[in-house]
Amino acid sequence: ALELGIGTGRIALPLARRGVPVHGIDLSEAMVARLRAKPGAEQIGITIGDFATTTVEATFSVAYLVTNTIMNLTTQDEQVACFQNAAAHLEPGGCFVIEVLVPGLRRLPSGETFQPFDVSPTHLGFDEYDVARQGLVSHHYWITDGEVETCSPPFRYVWPSELDLMARLAGMTLRERWSGWKREPFTSDSTRHVSVWEADGLG
Repeated sequence: ALELGIGTGRIALPLARRGVPVHGIDLSEAMVARLRAKPGAEQIGITIGDFATTTVEATFSVAYLVTNTIMNLTTQDEQVACFQNAAAHLEPGGCFVIEVLVPGLRRLPSGETFQPFDVSPTHLGFDEYDVARQGLVSHHYWITDGEVETCSPPFRYVWPSELDLMARLAGMTLRERWSGWKREPFTSDSTRHVSVWEADGLG
């Protein structure tokens, strides 16, 4: 399996323990260093680079990109390139799996651009939408001992139908779409989805 954005190995390590060979791509050397310090990391191949464009000399039956990581690519061109890169690493009939949220614009009050997603005594979280550019900034405020730490990473939200078109451009076809990892049906009320595209195998 090829993991795009392997990070600290939260997904890759359990897969490796189950006997699944995993290779990962990640741009962050700091996160990869944390992965390499964990037991079992020696079983995982790692390549440092941008997962949208970095290649490895192997093909896989499955490539995956989970926990909204596709949104870390903040332009449509980068997201399209990611699909093309995933497809280039798949064996004929192999699958590309993405887990990502469904944009929450239906829950955004008319005329508003901010939507709270977490309000607690120690953390405040607000998403700020730029509808014209499909931009999303997640504002985080952590309160600890009277001190406030902030973080506001930018993202690009993307609709399921747009992802399907990116897949078609890369030579893949939608095979399954669920609202979660337990294969719950995907409906109009789903807040996230797990989608599986299959490589056409025409190359």
